[in-house]
Parts: sequence; C-alpha cells; structure tokens
Amino acid sequence: MIAKKVGMTKPSIYYHFSTKEELISQVFEYIFKDHYFNSYFQTDSLDKEQFAQSLYQGGLKMMPGQDRANYAVLRVLNEFVILSEREALYRERIIKLQHDFLDGFRKLLLAGADLGAVASHNIDYKATILALVIDNLSRSVLMNVEIDYEGVWKEAVNSILNEDSKIR
Repeated sequence: MIAKKVGMTKPSIYYHFSTKEELISQVFEYIFKDHYFNSYFQTDSLDKEQFAQSLYQGGLKMMPGQDRANYAVLRVLNEFVILSEREALYRERIIKLQHDFLDGFRKLLLAGADLGAVASHNIDYKATILALVIDNLSRSVLMNVEIDYEGVWKEAVNSILNEDSKIR
C-alpha cells in the first residue's frame, strides 16, 4: 500500500527498508518528530493575563480540525496506540509521548502557579486531567462524535485556573 501510494514497487521499498518493522519504525519517527508539548503550547514569557489564553489556544491547536496534517498525525497515532498493545517497542514510544505531554502540562501549570493563575496544590492531578481531556477530545473528533470540543476544553482549562484567571 505504501509502495503504491509513493509510486514505487514493493521491492524498491524493501531496498530502503530491510523489514516491514523497520519501515513502520521509520514512519513513526518521521510522523512524530514534531509532536511534542512545546510545539503546541507557548511556555516562555507568559504573564498572568495571557496564561489562560495560551493554555486554551495550545489545546485547540492539538485537536484535529481545519489542519489536515494534524488530523493525519492523530489518526496515525491512534493506529500506533492499537499496535502498542502487542508491541513493546511502540508501547515505550507512546508512553514517552504521553510523558512529554504530562511533564509539559505539569511545568506549564507550575509556571501558572508562580504567576498566580493556578492554585499550587494538586498540580500533578491537574496536569493529568488536562492531558486526559485533550487526548479524549482529539479521539472523539477523529470518530466524528458531535460535541462542542472547544467548549469542553475551555471548561477543562477553567477548572484548573484561579477565579480571576478564568476564560470568559
């Protein structure tokens, strides 16, 4: 299927990749090279006034929508999640991606706490909540579930913000 899509013969593909597993591994590396927390969320030079909007907008950038490239990345990520149930190599890679986002949310929320936008207690739980919500919203959009994902993400963000920092 890949050979046909790129206009090559199957033997030509295997000239460059000795096994199907190597091909899949290279596809994984290529597709997810830019899929990390800091590519979606602004983490430098935040102030209290822009913290909530930065968190909200970063989450929206992660969700599939008008950006077909992001949609494709998330579709492939879902396929690798399924593959990771059987293959330890992909499970480790998926877990590494998950930890990057959990650590990213944690660091961002710690910065928000320093700014006074987020209460400093239970930061790890708040980071996990945001990671789980964005992951499930993205999956719901891919499955064409009719929900107001922007509204749900806004509520998730507001749930971790101090009252005076909430998005109105």
